[in-house]
Amino acid sequence: MTETKTRRRAPGMSPEERRAMIIAAAVPLVAEYGAAVTTSRIARAAGIGEATIFRVFADKDELLGACVAEAVRPDHVVREIGSISIDEPLAQRLVDAADALAAHLERMGAVVGSLHASGQLRGQRGADRERPAADDRAESMRQVRDAIAELFEPERGSLRLPPEKLAAMFLGLLFVRPRMAEPAPVETAEIVEVFLHGAIEEAE
Repeated sequence: MTETKTRRRAPGMSPEERRAMIIAAAVPLVAEYGAAVTTSRIARAAGIGEATIFRVFADKDELLGACVAEAVRPDHVVREIGSISIDEPLAQRLVDAADALAAHLERMGAVVGSLHASGQLRGQRGADRERPAADDRAESMRQVRDAIAELFEPERGSLRLPPEKLAAMFLGLLFVRPRMAEPAPVETAEIVEVFLHGAIEEAE
């Protein structure tokens, strides 16, 4: 006798989960195409029907605004920095943190820049609602600074300044890095080396 197996449907996503899934698919497309990206293209990337987008977003503007909010959120980069092994030498920890932050800023710049270039951010209801206020930006920076400060903790006893101050100074160097690109690019390892050991080599 053949036993008939009943196929069970996979549990459906909650609106919040579906919203997050759509945003994840949309962010790289918005970075590439800006406001010109279509909801049908986003739907194909997410593996859903286009109508599904409008079950969790009122319109395309709201979706674009949510993509801006996702791009500027510090959650991902904070997790990346938090996953850096403290068994690595401090210099390598800082290089890894700098690379994670650079990737975050590149993604954020690509999304915001693409929309700004098309004039979509000015007067766009969704993006205006989703863009972080000054207090939110300060909180984002605090989270990143605190994550980097943790990387200094194993060496706390030999530090000249508290980890929080060193993290703030290190971030300052990273944020002025684009201005230091002339006459030659400054490598991350070079920034870390000078930050940790100074500009003058000690005589042997």
